[in-house]
Amino acid sequence: MPSPLSLAVVGAGHFGRYHALKAAADPRVLLVGIVDRDPEKAARLAAEAGGRAFPTLEEALEQVEAVIVAASTRAHYDIGMSVLRARRHLLMEKPLATRLEEADAMVAQAREAGVVLQVGHLERFSAAQALLGRFVRQPFAMEFLRHGPYRPRGTDVSVVLDLMIHDIDLALVLAGSAPLRIEAAGRALRSPTLDMALARLTFADGLIAQFSASRLAPAVERVVRLYDAEGEVIVDLVSRRLTRTRRDAVETQSWQEADPLAAELAGFVAAVRGEAPVAVDGEAGRAALAVALAIEEAAGTSGAQTVIS
Repeated sequence: MPSPLSLAVVGAGHFGRYHALKAAADPRVLLVGIVDRDPEKAARLAAEAGGRAFPTLEEALEQVEAVIVAASTRAHYDIGMSVLRARRHLLMEKPLATRLEEADAMVAQAREAGVVLQVGHLERFSAAQALLGRFVRQPFAMEFLRHGPYRPRGTDVSVVLDLMIHDIDLALVLAGSAPLRIEAAGRALRSPTLDMALARLTFADGLIAQFSASRLAPAVERVVRLYDAEGEVIVDLVSRRLTRTRRDAVETQSWQEADPLAAELAGFVAAVRGEAPVAVDGEAGRAALAVALAIEEAAGTSGAQTVIS
């Protein structure tokens, strides 16, 4: 058995804590330490999860093979490029970056360095996605709803980059191609960026995907509806219930969520060790980001249509 993958987590906030605890619990990983711009937060998380609090990213990079970045989205590019230039493997929380030029630079740097770049699109590792693959064949329409109450965390970027991008990534996987047309509308009501957004993607084969994302809702809602030649599939990600309607037959199924964050980490370790391909590579993260940014652009110009090249 190979030695554990030495790893540091950058970002000691809400999601960084989850990453650190999962890394500490995985026998194939050695959590060496935590990096955060707030040394007290880093020290608290290191005391809880293990390892040490590093005063700088550079010092951490000297002692690890890989890094998980769960810092502020707007810091992704600077931190990510530092990791990749040091030839360390990188698991970057979604979105990969805030600009396509940044995403392209990171993908190119990872390729040049010969290291793994994985993007944290967590829905790829959920039990719900596995069920969708079993129950749906060639959908002609898709609807995604992702709503939740307002929380200051994550508002450094729009609801499109914070929440909707999960569903964008899933839609691109199901569609198997990039959209030809994007229409969108949205508003910024409590933060400087879009707090609610609606979008419609049209693909070359006529497939339509519609999205609704809001961080101003009274309760959490996560629903996916897919339509194919045999009927409709509705997946409620909160209640963990799938309903499949085929003409006069209705089938329901529930599931127990495993641990998608642990599965994501396991996939990252396997990719670093050469045991499996990267589950969500930099190109996939870049593709989701391209659509998300086009939705932001369209929403900011009163629903203007945008073509993805």
